[in-house]
Amino acid sequence: MAADPLFCEFSPMTQPQSMPNLAVCSWSLQATDPHDLIARLQATGINRVQLELDPLRDDPKVWGDTPAMLRDAGVTIVTGMFRCVGEDYSTLESIRSTGGIAPDSTWEQNLKNIRAAAVLAKKIGLKLVTFHAGFLPTEESDPMFSKLLQRLDEVSDIFMVHNILLGLETGQETAPALADLLRKLNHPNIGVNFDPANMILYDKGDPVKALQTLAPWIRQVHIKDARRTKVPGTWGEEVVVGTGEVEWRAFFATFRQVIFNVNLAIEREAGDRRVADIRAARAVVERTFI
Repeated sequence: MAADPLFCEFSPMTQPQSMPNLAVCSWSLQATDPHDLIARLQATGINRVQLELDPLRDDPKVWGDTPAMLRDAGVTIVTGMFRCVGEDYSTLESIRSTGGIAPDSTWEQNLKNIRAAAVLAKKIGLKLVTFHAGFLPTEESDPMFSKLLQRLDEVSDIFMVHNILLGLETGQETAPALADLLRKLNHPNIGVNFDPANMILYDKGDPVKALQTLAPWIRQVHIKDARRTKVPGTWGEEVVVGTGEVEWRAFFATFRQVIFNVNLAIEREAGDRRVADIRAARAVVERTFI
């Protein structure tokens, strides 16, 4: 397929960037229905959202009118997200074997769901949808290498038909390994959803250096924080933004130098004080993005 100009590799910003508009990841708010989602978004003080598409597909009676309801409430849907079926995040080993589009046992159902997600995203008018592709092999000698590249190519084409960019979530591999795979894949419709905390949670390197490495592909950044594990082979700990190991001043200083103007979406996937934690993350961004 010919590359759409929208999806061509962007050059880094050469002028100082103003304070970006923040969004919230809808799934972080654990809402029970669209009314609850709107109320929780309003409580964060942020009126932009990255919307999880799966509830709209799986439970349209409850969630089908979400896009219209959000717009009526003055909320902008900036990007979308979908999950892959059968994923088990209980341990690093379990997610390695069940995550993303790698397992053969869930590939056909995932493909069906992905096609539906692309149609939903097109209907909403989105230009970027993100997901976890799973653990990506980095050596061409790996038996899974060619299979995963073929599947990524197929998924990217599904979204490209609808003029929607696909963003791969970071973390399950090092930044150099992901950059190398993206070069080999060489698909004009694939970008990166950069999550600095995931680099720490998976123990895959320094987020600031990773940001520099992956800059040419980054199309969205998740604002999330974490502490690295002290036990190799186990998860790190997700924490409130500003209390973990992401060096936010250095992160945003690098961001301003190497990244074009992308969405920043606050994500919180742990704890039972989600609204308060998101408000705290917002304060960190407003204090350090200078």
